[in-house]
Amino acid sequence: MKLYNTLTKKIEAIVPIHERHLGLYACGVTVYDYAHLGHLRKYVMDDVLVRALRQEGFEVKFVQNVTDVGHLASDADTGEDKLEKGAKKYGQTVWDVAQKFETYFFYSMDLMGNIRPDLSCRATDHIQSQLELVLKLEKKGFTYVIPGDGVYFDISKFPDYGQMAGLDVDNQLSGSRVAVVAGKRQPADFAVWKFEKPGENRAMVWPSPWAERSFPGWHIECSAMSMEHLGAQFEIHTGGIDHIPVHHTNEIAQAEAASGKKPFVKYWVHHNFLQVNGEKMSKSLGNFYTIDDILKRGFVPQALRLLFLGSHYRSQLNFTWESLQAAQTAWERLSQQVKMIHQAVTERRDRLQPAAEAVETLPEYRNFFKAIQTDLDTPQAMNLVWAVLKSAILSPQEQYRLLLEFDQVLGLGLAKLELSPAQLARSGRVDLKALPPQQSQTLQQLLSDRVVARRHQDWAKSDALRDQVNQLGMQLVDQTDGSQELRWLSQTPESQT
Repeated sequence: MKLYNTLTKKIEAIVPIHERHLGLYACGVTVYDYAHLGHLRKYVMDDVLVRALRQEGFEVKFVQNVTDVGHLASDADTGEDKLEKGAKKYGQTVWDVAQKFETYFFYSMDLMGNIRPDLSCRATDHIQSQLELVLKLEKKGFTYVIPGDGVYFDISKFPDYGQMAGLDVDNQLSGSRVAVVAGKRQPADFAVWKFEKPGENRAMVWPSPWAERSFPGWHIECSAMSMEHLGAQFEIHTGGIDHIPVHHTNEIAQAEAASGKKPFVKYWVHHNFLQVNGEKMSKSLGNFYTIDDILKRGFVPQALRLLFLGSHYRSQLNFTWESLQAAQTAWERLSQQVKMIHQAVTERRDRLQPAAEAVETLPEYRNFFKAIQTDLDTPQAMNLVWAVLKSAILSPQEQYRLLLEFDQVLGLGLAKLELSPAQLARSGRVDLKALPPQQSQTLQQLLSDRVVARRHQDWAKSDALRDQVNQLGMQLVDQTDGSQELRWLSQTPESQT
């Protein structure tokens, strides 16, 4: 597996610290409001990454945080805590708001078919570990206190600060990247612990050595929790590209300063933005959509997932209802074809033998996983899915096995798709299991021989076998996607008795 590493600006092969074991930490949502489509895109692609790594044989420990305290309205150290803001908006306590939107987040993830993380950790459940990390930084001389405000990390004590983001720290003007806070030694110094100010009366506060009523900074939580659960050094950390210049830059500084180890994370994976109609998603523009908005308009989550898979995770994706409609149409076509292939495999289970060559040796298989292993090239991988569906050479069993193998990474839920009895009846398809044993056996042999003839491109024999099927009162129909359907000539099985 190769991924683009934001730290080195190169596509690199994933090499674990400990053989076959990988630690992966994904920055989670701040649970002060509904998870939206931008969140869904990022976490679907995280899901594809975890699935791909596991498919390749890595043992992945997948940790994802829930930010339920400390995330101020700005990425710096000013403004209202987002949980406090959400509590005012919805007229609930901060604790109720956090629970409400954490539940909604996982509801959205489940609908999208995402695998749950091995560990979902809340910031409020890890206050002690965050406090201990700040105390370690203080003991090592990396922090200073601004009275009445908080404990700040002194970036001048960490020479590599801003390396991943390419920040020109020496020439950075106060207020140009982060808000001005009186008492800061450098504009980019950041809070690792904050104090409640007079009159704030915050709902989420804890005692600390510096103030009786205080709370952790947003950046410290991810360092503390990832190090607690994955170690001082681990392999993969994911997030949005907006986290590069501030949040992840600060994570690196405080983690490596505390542990004395470099690198804190080997591979940084960043996802690009989702736009809506060419504009930034925002509530003020009325283009802030959730999974429920998708469902209310009659779309299925698989269509949205298919839309996400059609663009590369490092590319900006523009969401429109027209593009989702196109994805819905594609999903309906894909799911119907998979159902038909599954039915063909079910009907022919007793007569068709596996292909002489293993599925793993087929070009479609190798090319699919080559695309996935090359920085998660999901658009190219999806092209291979359509190629398998259209193949006139692959047997139904090969098609089905390939599609299920691919779906271990894509997460579309193809194994759950089956034609309903009503769909079978409307199609006029023959149910071999319902025929007398001798007739069923004869048909199975004819169809099996025809699969072999088509594989060897013996079209004359293939046509002759189809004629024999027709003589039994049935029609063998070759589909454009390469699959075959067996139908009653009259469309009603009763007329065949």
